[in-house]
Amino acid sequence: MWIFKFISAITTRALFILVSLMGIWRVTWVKNDPNYWLLTVLFLPLVVEMIITLKSRKGQDYKWFSPAIFLFLISIIPSIWILELNHQEDSIAQCKNFDSGQDQSNVSSHNETNGNLTSQSYLKSVNQVFKTICPNVWILGLHQSALLLVIVGRWLLPLGGGVTRDELSQLLIVFVGTAADILEFTSETLSDVKDNNPQLVYIILAVWTWSMLQFPLNVAVGNAKQDADGEEGPSEASLWAKHSANIWSTVGALFIQDGPFLVVRLTVMTYFQTFHQMILFFTIKNSLVVTLNLYRLVVICMDSRNVAGRGSAIPIV
Repeated sequence: MWIFKFISAITTRALFILVSLMGIWRVTWVKNDPNYWLLTVLFLPLVVEMIITLKSRKGQDYKWFSPAIFLFLISIIPSIWILELNHQEDSIAQCKNFDSGQDQSNVSSHNETNGNLTSQSYLKSVNQVFKTICPNVWILGLHQSALLLVIVGRWLLPLGGGVTRDELSQLLIVFVGTAADILEFTSETLSDVKDNNPQLVYIILAVWTWSMLQFPLNVAVGNAKQDADGEEGPSEASLWAKHSANIWSTVGALFIQDGPFLVVRLTVMTYFQTFHQMILFFTIKNSLVVTLNLYRLVVICMDSRNVAGRGSAIPIV
């Protein structure tokens, strides 16, 4: 059992480093500056964390917080920032999006015609293919890889103390929905950025970074069992002790994800004068989620007050 945890812990962190290394490689490629390889220094905290975890905790993760996922985000986020900002500054006129079968068949036929060339010529042809691929394709691939690896990595990491498999499955389901919302936010909102609005790029990337920081946290599901036990406990228990998981998930949606997303989309529509059907739909969706979460907080507070009131009304014999 310990060997399985050991292998899982090392494999997950190796995948984290591999994806981050791909991002750094792409940055050095785009910037044509080998100094960006210094970003690999960000791998050192992840390696140190792996050694400490394997030595002191036998590879077992923590209950409320995952340092491995947090350090992975620290290593991959700077590369995505650099690529996004560079993409907004420099645009390529002719590139391949791979959105249609025709583009993919063209690349395949290009590789087949170069099948009889030497290795050096083949590398040049591959280099040419890489240059014709749109930067947003690489960036979108990094976004998708980071989000998928966060979910798969949290699944592969050994369970933290006190976390059951049922709670882990709930957490992963929440992560899937959260990742889909974040990817939709970055892809749709960044596509609305005009060439003369670099401020909006910084705002979107800052909100995206802030929303990504919820993945290392396991508090929402980690307290689910405590909440379930608290429902049968004494009525004198505090509101936070009985509903900590519900309150945490609601506050997280308000201040980490849907709230900031709503503010950014309203800013895009009003200040930057960008308006179309999709941004209107997602703005209404974020408004509904924020409203429902506020309503949920009110319901939790009112139910807790009613329970406390019934408990105080019981006569003492």
